[in-house]
Amino acid sequence: MPGGWTMSMTWMRMPGQSWPGAAAMFLGMWLVMMLAMMLPSLLPMLWRYRHGVAALAGAGYFLVWTVVGVIVFLFGVALAAIVMQQPVLARTVPIAAGIVVLAAGILQFTHWKLRHLSCCRATPVQSRTQPGDDAGAFRYGVRLGLHCVQCCGGLIAILLVIGVMNLAAMTVVAVAISVERLLPAGPRVARIMGAVVVATGVLLIARATAFG
Repeated sequence: MPGGWTMSMTWMRMPGQSWPGAAAMFLGMWLVMMLAMMLPSLLPMLWRYRHGVAALAGAGYFLVWTVVGVIVFLFGVALAAIVMQQPVLARTVPIAAGIVVLAAGILQFTHWKLRHLSCCRATPVQSRTQPGDDAGAFRYGVRLGLHCVQCCGGLIAILLVIGVMNLAAMTVVAVAISVERLLPAGPRVARIMGAVVVATGVLLIARATAFG
């Protein structure tokens, strides 16, 4: 029950808080988290733009992450409500969390991951087009954001099951994202991280099973 209770409390309203207020608070926290985690690897891709266009590209990028945050919030609220109503399901939450971590680790080895990582690692100068107008820069930011969501989805999922306010987990994931994007051996680093995450997922499942 503790795992299910913790997960439910993450997504529940505070006393006296409205659902719009809860959603706004979550999205504010989500955007701050995304800014802290993504900016180190995003800035090198934007620095060649003039200031105004770079800001629009960044706005398009974080618009994508905002939409993802809305989806995550709605899914988290719905799942938490189900877990609170079904105590049997609450007991499976630790195992489910381990499975999510294991799946995130496996995803690091896939062609899907490497393809989107390659797009995230390409700067505007390396890519075929370098939009110079406002609309083009905004669209570039949206495209980059879509690639980033698909590239980092597994690592972000780990944060969601561990706790979105876990500062240590945020730091580790932010460093992992920056390293695999900025270092020359990024794809190799992604696979190494995948091996570590897979091992962590297996340990979490084993522990949840043993104490379940």
